[in-house]
Amino acid sequence: MSANVTVRGSDDVTASETAAVGPDRTVAVVGTGTMGQGIAQVALVAGHPVRLYDSAPGRATEAVAALTARLDRLVEKGRLDAAAREAAVGRLYAAEDPAELADAALVIEAIVEDLAVKQRLFADLEKIVGDDTVLATNTSSLSVTAIAGGLGLPGRFVGLHFFNPAPLLPLVEVVSGFATDADVATRAYETVKGWGKTPVRCADTPGFIVNRVARPFYAEALRVFEEGGADPATIDAALRECGGFRMGPFELTDLIGQDVNEAVTRSVWESFYQDPKFTPSLAQRRLVESGRLGRKTGHGWFSYAEGAERPEPHTAPPAAAPEWITVCGDLGPADPLVGLFEAAGITVLTKKGGAHIELPGGGELSLADGETSFEYDEEAIIYFDLAYDYAAASRIVLSAREDIDPGVLAEAVGLFQALGKKVSVIGDVPGMIVARTVAMLADVAADAVDRGVATAEDIDTAMRLGVNYPAGPLEWTGKIGHRRTCGLLRELHKRYTTGRYAPGLGLVRRAAAEGGEDSR
Repeated sequence: MSANVTVRGSDDVTASETAAVGPDRTVAVVGTGTMGQGIAQVALVAGHPVRLYDSAPGRATEAVAALTARLDRLVEKGRLDAAAREAAVGRLYAAEDPAELADAALVIEAIVEDLAVKQRLFADLEKIVGDDTVLATNTSSLSVTAIAGGLGLPGRFVGLHFFNPAPLLPLVEVVSGFATDADVATRAYETVKGWGKTPVRCADTPGFIVNRVARPFYAEALRVFEEGGADPATIDAALRECGGFRMGPFELTDLIGQDVNEAVTRSVWESFYQDPKFTPSLAQRRLVESGRLGRKTGHGWFSYAEGAERPEPHTAPPAAAPEWITVCGDLGPADPLVGLFEAAGITVLTKKGGAHIELPGGGELSLADGETSFEYDEEAIIYFDLAYDYAAASRIVLSAREDIDPGVLAEAVGLFQALGKKVSVIGDVPGMIVARTVAMLADVAADAVDRGVATAEDIDTAMRLGVNYPAGPLEWTGKIGHRRTCGLLRELHKRYTTGRYAPGLGLVRRAAAEGGEDSR
């Protein structure tokens, strides 16, 4: 398939062989909403003549005025000099008829997400523009292959998925449809790279990179909530302050719009023939049905009414720290905690065997591994969650069985409070919050690599830049260990038998390469 040749970074087509669309060539943008204007601004500032077209009369003229005002604000903020502003305005045109786009070297559409509407648009454009014009769609949810299906020259069609706001966010997914020519994908890639963007290549599969790989970030948080493990504010705090993510999934979906986020999840799930790894949340469905769509309606998971107070995450009260602890064996990704405990003045004893911390009161602290505390009848097992950086984390999350000795739990709380951390105690949920989220992100990402959707490097880049993850999921899992990640998913799979947590072959292969019992 020609798309896979492009996605996998074949040396058959290089930037030197296929030049970007030159800055002297016209770029046309069809659709003058927020995204269309944003894309037009990017091309305009990069030096292209830009033509804006909208099927609604007068909209293109209005968009030119709005873009001119944007440029004025950039001048006021010192981000654009006055001469560059004048030159840009001189290159910006409102097209009242599609025929005015005939000389465009690149046409990008940003219209309604409706397959039939987009197909009609490009069928009409193909009659107007030259055979060498690159046609591109900014779709985030539709098949690039399907949009181009009726074209006479589908090889010159490509997806250019910008992220909103396009002038600010650096990522662009360059999506090769089944029929996209490799040199066209490379030309599109080099063009947006020349605009100062960071392009990543991917094949035309549901969700592309970001919307596919990001599903577990929302799904696992919703699952923990549905199981009664923690409330939305605490789950958000865990992923922000312990996991290092920019925003928590509940506040982020309120920002995106619950209807939009749920629709993307449902689309990916249905496109993958209801794969259990992408199963939508009933709780989110009910939220959408109730009309609580997030910030845009004034209420989602949280209230945005004037004067409304944001719920605080559960934070344990102050507790005394133990004077000493015993570290048994290797704590793996949590090993940096040992130095932090010592720096806090806690005596750290060590002994061989195991992979946990023994507390003076008889409790055992273990890094989340997919098991639960209640499975250990005679042992006071307390789990602590994975952190992106234990030194930088401002919060640590613990879980324990309901009937654990309060004194033992207080010792664990005090131990982490001695490091200056806030501590949240959640329900006895297997895999906790951060650990299961990262494991599932890694599993979906590894599967995408093995299926030729994108390279590991492009997936990690896309997730860092597109959704502000602290690290790409494959990069992060490489540090944790694929074997450990695979082992956690296997334990989750034992407790949830739907297939949702069964590790995919991509992750299993990486675990096997590391060796060890968890890879089997």
